[in-house]
This record gives sequence, structure tokens and C-alpha cells, in this order.
Amino acid sequence: MVGFHSLPICRKTGFGNKIDDIWATMFFKKKKIMSDSVKENMQSENQNADNLSESPVMDENLSNAAVPESQEEEASTEQNEATDKLLAELNELKDKHLRLIAEFDNFRRRIAKERIEMGQTAGREIIQSLLPVLDDMDRAGKQLETATDIAVIKEGVSLVFNKMRNVMQQKGLKVMTVGNIDFDPDLHEAITEIPAPTEDLSGKVIDVVEQGYYLNDKLIRHAKVVVGK
Repeated sequence: MVGFHSLPICRKTGFGNKIDDIWATMFFKKKKIMSDSVKENMQSENQNADNLSESPVMDENLSNAAVPESQEEEASTEQNEATDKLLAELNELKDKHLRLIAEFDNFRRRIAKERIEMGQTAGREIIQSLLPVLDDMDRAGKQLETATDIAVIKEGVSLVFNKMRNVMQQKGLKVMTVGNIDFDPDLHEAITEIPAPTEDLSGKVIDVVEQGYYLNDKLIRHAKVVVGK
């Protein structure tokens, strides 16, 4: 089928021009309709955008979008405050620790000093209590140089010994009772063993070489003994 524009007669006569006018009118109408449609779509989209921006849901979404930044700032502030608080507590604990160390060091030094002073004081008291005995020993030594009576010498030496024992007993010294008892390794130190004179002395202390002593009921020296076997 041949169109109207292909006919030469249409181009030469007024009929062809009329057809062209009809096509042009239809084209412009179609273009206007399309332009109006595009404008309507654009207006609809703009209106939807305006409605969306004015919508409370959109406002809420925008506000929610802005919340994380505020929360991050608040979290950062809280974290900084917590860090400062922990640092302050740490410095306080360090200060207390240093003070305790200094106090303990002072306490240790004071106790050591008091212990030394106590030992020196105890030794001084014992020496002071023995000085009268030492004086008697000096006098007895002078008498021994000129004395001829053995009985007087024995009496003087006995007095010095008894005074010495009394002073030591006053300080808490006590002699261990050893004779004719069973050998006890917690109390005695066996020097040697000898055949027991009788069967009932077997395993018992027969002789004492050195006395054992207690100080305030505490053993300070074992007795050195001879044990029968």
C-alpha cells in the first residue's frame, strides 16, 4: 500500500497540503500531550517529595538518623568521665600503697631497733645481777692467797656458788633433774654408754657430765649424760 505522501498528485494539489497540516496538527497535539504528561509526572513527584518531607514518619527517620551522632557524643563523654574516674581511683590506690609500704618499712625498722634494745637491756640486767657474785669471787680470790684454813676457804667458795645459783634462779634458770631416770633424747645427750651395774639401770642415766637447764620452763641446754646398757 502506498502512502499519501508518495503520491505526486498530493504534493501538487491542495489536498496534499491539507494532509500535511493534519499530520502536523496531530504531531503537535501528541507532543503537547506528552509534555503535559511529563509535567504532571514531575509535579506529582515534587508533590510526593514535599509530602514525604512534611510527613512525621520522614521527620522521625531524619531524627533517628541524627540520633547516632548524639549518642556517640554522649557515649564518648561518658567514656571519658569513666576513664578519668578510674585514673583518679588508680592514683589514690597508688598513693595508699606507697603510704602502706612506707609505714611498714618504718614499723619493721622500729621493731628491729626495739628487739636489739630489748636484747641489750636483758643482757644488761643479767650482767648487773651477776656483778655482786663477781665481787664475792674477787674477795674470795684475795682470801685464797693468804688463807691457811681449808674449812674457811670451802665455806667462802660455797657461799659464792650459792649466791650465784640464787641469782640465776631469780632470773628463771632451773636445773634439770637427771639422776636415775630413763634416757630421753628430747632432754638428754648421750656422751657414751657403759655396762649397767644392775639390770634395772639398763637404758637409764647413770652419770651426768653437764647439767641441763630450763629458762622459764623452756629447755635451753640438753644434759650430757652417760647411759647404762
